[in-house]
Amino acid sequence: MSDASVPFYLQQGAETRVFESAYRRQLAVLLKGPTGCGKTRFVRHMAASLGRPLFTVACHDELSAADLLGRYLIKDDETVWQDGPLTNAVRAGGICYLDEVVEARKDTTVVLHPLCDDRRTLYLDRTGEVIPAPAEFMLVVSFNPGYQNLFKNLKQSTRQRFVSLNFDFPSPGLEAQIIVAESQVDDKLAGTLVALGQRLREVEGHDIEETASTRLLVHTAHLIQDGLPPRKACEAALVDSLTDDSIIRESLLEIVDAYFAE
Repeated sequence: MSDASVPFYLQQGAETRVFESAYRRQLAVLLKGPTGCGKTRFVRHMAASLGRPLFTVACHDELSAADLLGRYLIKDDETVWQDGPLTNAVRAGGICYLDEVVEARKDTTVVLHPLCDDRRTLYLDRTGEVIPAPAEFMLVVSFNPGYQNLFKNLKQSTRQRFVSLNFDFPSPGLEAQIIVAESQVDDKLAGTLVALGQRLREVEGHDIEETASTRLLVHTAHLIQDGLPPRKACEAALVDSLTDDSIIRESLLEIVDAYFAE
């Protein structure tokens, strides 16, 4: 896609075809994959490619159904209803993206169910309004399966309302292409960053909770492109973003030194 208004995204498989088909068939989509592997960029790319407005919600443990639907507010001594982002997306025929949906409170999934099946309807209990979703509306949610536990998971009754796409970090060749395209560093440096990222990913789950994502590698490349010494860029954008533990930090820096010694 050469249109500058469409965010860059390098396809790894058939994900764009699946997404486009789901959009045409008015199906909701579930994205699964680790943090920083490109899920949000993919949604931004697809929304722009399809010419639909995108409404993004970063879910958290305090996010309630009212935060999505809307609420009554006091304005100029009057009580007025203000739509939430999900309601705005339905009315506009846009794409609503709920990032890390399992982080939200459980009452949010009840709101989503009627939008994810053949009803395609949003119910506003507080106002009594029933809003049929236009054909252009699409619901997309994401989560990181690595964080699943008994308390943060999607019920099967919810999951089976979605078409699912699995995401992972790109293959080394594709990841290097992404780094070059995003930061304009040369192929050699991009290849070294990818090799470093792969090495750091080997320690995930042992010493660090999160891993060196493609996003962090791109951040590192940006810093290097702006003239920061490679080791210092890795320290700031990779190591210190992954851990606060001084011992683990030194271990990660030793790995960095194998690729970017001062």
